[in-house]
This record gives sequence, structure tokens and C-alpha cells, in this order.
Amino acid sequence: MSKKKKPRFEGRLAQRQVKKKRRRKLFTWLFLFPLIIVGLGAAVWGTYIYIKADNLISDSYENIGRERSEHRKKDINPKEDNISVLILGVDENEHRENFGSSRTDTMILATLNKEEKSIKLLSIPRDSYVYIPQLQMFDKINHAHYFGGVDEGIKYAIDTVEHLFDGIPVDYFVKLNFHSFIEIIDALGGVTVDVPYEFKESDSMDRRDTIHLYPGVQELNGEEALAFARTRKHDNDIARGERQLEIIKAIISKSASFSSILKYGDVLDAIDGHMSTNVKNLGDFASYASTVKNFNVETYSLEGEDYWLDGIYYWSIDEQHLDEMKTILREHLGLDTPDDETDNPNEWENEEQSEYEEGGYQEQEGNHGSQTEQYQENDGFSYAS
Repeated sequence: MSKKKKPRFEGRLAQRQVKKKRRRKLFTWLFLFPLIIVGLGAAVWGTYIYIKADNLISDSYENIGRERSEHRKKDINPKEDNISVLILGVDENEHRENFGSSRTDTMILATLNKEEKSIKLLSIPRDSYVYIPQLQMFDKINHAHYFGGVDEGIKYAIDTVEHLFDGIPVDYFVKLNFHSFIEIIDALGGVTVDVPYEFKESDSMDRRDTIHLYPGVQELNGEEALAFARTRKHDNDIARGERQLEIIKAIISKSASFSSILKYGDVLDAIDGHMSTNVKNLGDFASYASTVKNFNVETYSLEGEDYWLDGIYYWSIDEQHLDEMKTILREHLGLDTPDDETDNPNEWENEEQSEYEEGGYQEQEGNHGSQTEQYQENDGFSYAS
């Protein structure tokens, strides 16, 4: 017997269903293929950036003669522990002939808490009058790096900060030349800040009044941002530190934006050759890099007042505010509070400071205002010694 043929309309329906399935597959592949390409591209780009950053960290590594802070009872793991980072900004270039022997223009102590997803940034005014342990004398905190020189500048700076904060450990440091600061901001396409007043400032090559900014919220390029961060002709060291913190927050915000992902290579190029650090393994910080945009960033500045000794300007830190900051940072790092005299390195320091001042250095009376103005007017990146 011969097979019965299907009605013509049933055959056409079957053909249409087959064509629809083919079209669905085609549309699915047309949709998925670009996503696959983008995904592969992102993976390749991410791998490239990671390798580039890891090589940068390796090239920038500086051994400062210790595996961990003496104020840590055990080794720390950034993947698990809260950590601290001392950020040092210097202006070293051929124009100044000061490579390795510069004063730190910026000192920021950062603490990172993984569980709270928070970062605290404390600006330490560069003229702060503090005890420098290796020198066994009081001086401006930015002189510690200078006196330590090429070989021990970082160690002097770290030890001075740890001493000032009663043994709060500095786990890592990052030292950046301000020329990379300019290039980083330019690589990101500028940063947005609120300029408080009109001012003129020298550029990175010390050409006087070449940067002219007006008040208001605006986007600054690298040179303009540097001028914004370092000027203090109309205010003081505290306001200057707050502007530096504002720039850092703006850089973090801009770096975390999706639009900046393709600029990471240029940012790394800007840092290359201008940074030193004791970070050994970039992988330990990978979790921070991937989640920093979700972190809450709080900023502080060490309060105090203008202070003159032997005709030299200093920033006298307010002891009560210093104690408050010690508590805040200790709690943020999850550290125990010092509970005996041996844990407080500043107790005997206060006695020595009194002896130092009684030995002939008296606060200058009289024209404080005019002296301050002269100091600030000449300051660009020059320093009273």
C-alpha cells in the first residue's frame, strides 16, 4: 500500500516552523556573538592591565629593611586584615636637582577596613612640629624624608609617623613624584573639584603665576590640579591638605567610573618610573581594586595653629585632636588601645620638647602676620629650613 500524503497546508506549516527555529537561532547568535567578543576582549584587556600593573609593582618595589612594622605582632595579609598605607608626595626633578633628597610635600596616612568597606584619609600638614626619632630632635615632619636621604628617607618618614601616632603601624607606603600626579590626571581626562577662590600659582617647572584659576566647580587638567593642591597663598596648611584630599577623592571616583577602564593603561604609564612602594604582590590588593568604588571615603586633617620658633614657621598640632585621631584610626584598623606607659612613645617626648624650647628657642612675638605672609608668598615648593 502506498503512504497517504499529508495535506498541503500541514506541509507548509511544518516548513514555516523550521524556518522560524532557524531564524531564532540566527537572531540568538547575532545577539550573543557581540557579547562573547566583548567578554573575550574585556578578559584580554583585564589580563593585560593586571600584568602591566604587576610588572609596575615589581619595578617600583623598594626594600626599607623590614618585613612588617615593629608595632605589628604578626605578619598581615591584605586579603584578610585591615591595613594602613602612608602616601608620600614629593617633587623631585632635574630642574631642582633633588632626586632622593627632597622634602615630602604631601603626607597622608590611609587606613582601609575591608569589613566596613571604608577608607579613612588623614592629611598630616608638612610643617607639623614633631619629634624625629632617628635625629632625636624636633623639626618639621617633612624634613624626616630629607634627612634620611636616598637610602633611609622612607624609613625616617615612616618611623616619625608611627612615633607621632603612638605606635599605630604603617604597613605599606607609596611614594609618588608629583610629575606622575600630573600625568595620572591627564590620563583620566581631568578631575572635577570646587576651586574656593581666584589665585595664580607656579606650574610644575616653577614658572611663576603661569596657572590662573577662578572660583567654582570645574574640571582641572594635571597642571591645574597640582596648582590647586599645593597653593596656600590665601589660607593655610590645613586648607591645603584638605584640597589634596579632595583631589585624591576625585581621582578615586574618576578611576572607578566605567568610562575610565580603557584609560588604565595610560594611568599605569604615567606612574611608571615615578613611584616606589614596599607592596610585593599586587594580587593581595586585587579585592580592593575591584570594590574600591563601593568604599566610603572619609577625610581628616590634623588640626593645630601657626607656631614660630627662632624665626621659623611651624604647624603646632592640637594634642586633643591628635588623640582623637589616634582613637579613630586604631578602631578603624581593629587595634587594641595602648594600656601601659611603654606603649606610649610620646609621653617622654613632651618633657624633651619643653627642655628643647627652654634651651633658647622661644616663640617670636610681634609681626606674626607679616612673617606668615612672607613665608607663604615665597613657598610655591620652597621651604623654610
